[in-house]
Amino acid sequence: MSRKDKKGEYNGRKVSELYEELFEGDDGVISKLPTILKDGLFQRTDDTSSIDDMKVVKGYDFNQGVDYEKLLKTYIHSGCQATYVGEAIEIINQIIDWRLSDEDIKKEKDERYMDPEVRADTRCTIFLGYSSSMISSGMREIIRFLVQHKMVDAVVATAGGIEEDICKVFSDFRQGDFGYDGVDLRSKSINRVGNIFISNSCYDGFEYLFYSVIKEMMDEQEKEGTIFSPSQIINRLGKHVNHEESVYYWCWKNDIPVFAPAFTDGAIGDILYCAQFERPGFVVDMNRDLYKINSMAVNAKKSGMLTFGAGVSKHHILNANSMRNGADYAVYINNAAEHDSSDSGALPSEAVTWGKLAFDSVSTKVHGDATLVLPLIVGETFAKRIDKVSRLPQYRNKKALQVEQQVLAESNIRRTFKATKIARAARRLCRLF
Repeated sequence: MSRKDKKGEYNGRKVSELYEELFEGDDGVISKLPTILKDGLFQRTDDTSSIDDMKVVKGYDFNQGVDYEKLLKTYIHSGCQATYVGEAIEIINQIIDWRLSDEDIKKEKDERYMDPEVRADTRCTIFLGYSSSMISSGMREIIRFLVQHKMVDAVVATAGGIEEDICKVFSDFRQGDFGYDGVDLRSKSINRVGNIFISNSCYDGFEYLFYSVIKEMMDEQEKEGTIFSPSQIINRLGKHVNHEESVYYWCWKNDIPVFAPAFTDGAIGDILYCAQFERPGFVVDMNRDLYKINSMAVNAKKSGMLTFGAGVSKHHILNANSMRNGADYAVYINNAAEHDSSDSGALPSEAVTWGKLAFDSVSTKVHGDATLVLPLIVGETFAKRIDKVSRLPQYRNKKALQVEQQVLAESNIRRTFKATKIARAARRLCRLF
């Protein structure tokens, strides 16, 4: 029969007493050892008060049966990277739970936010950023779920993260292997994203659709002088793809702005470059998007950022939040290391030094492949709490939604930027080359 002693006991006696008898008595083991061993190997911990309040490290016991919800709850005190996965789940749930009514009303300066109904449904502004590999992989469906139910307020993506979503509407990516010969794949016009294979023909649908959208917008620019921003182009692309599998269809449908600070870094840039040979002078306004995302951060009553993968999307959200002296919540999931001093690998504590995360921000970084943990994290947060986190009208208080829309309208550029002379001058300049 196994022992049922309490922690710190063996057969009814305290382990500390047994240890002292065996090791520390006049004839104990320690008395016969060299001093260097006594002072090093057998150094005792006399005071554990500094760690007594910390969580006990303990994992899931499958003798309780297979219960994934209970299993994931043990991550926070399982140690290693599991702890940070647990922290990410807790922080995202804090973001979902936060309401302006949690804050001291005495600090409020805008009368519109004095109304108890408005305060009770004014939420944390959520910025979602991800690398293109998230769309290349099966994480596309996770991200689509988030925007389909309007669980975030803004998306920051890369050019690859936009075009590959559209590619997947028309064609399938294939599961390959990291070890395939690059020369062999190139000779067959097959591209590799890690262990994901993408044939050149996968881009046919995207290139056709994107160029059609650009031609339509070129016509508007030439006739009306309208200068478009990348987010407006992405919005139009989402409208034209008109397919429920697409992330950007749902962003268009739910009016979620998509910012792409490296807009031309991919097939999008290739098409824009080629279009210059046919119709030179198409102008894209990056500054309008910069103004919009920065204003969203400035006007946020509370700001939270989630970044899956590293790169420019992560920093673009951080930089926008520096306009408000830092985001209040942050969850990073990526494999990048900080040792080369890149922002991709930088820890949340580094962002605090730049004012990109607030002094009292709640943050964590999961060092790992997002494809391993993102489905688990979303499953324990957004997927369980659609009614609490969705920004769709049926889940919102009408007064709070109206105030939100007023503030957004006030901060945005209120009229379409007419720049006929600039557009015509740009086209003339391009024709010289």
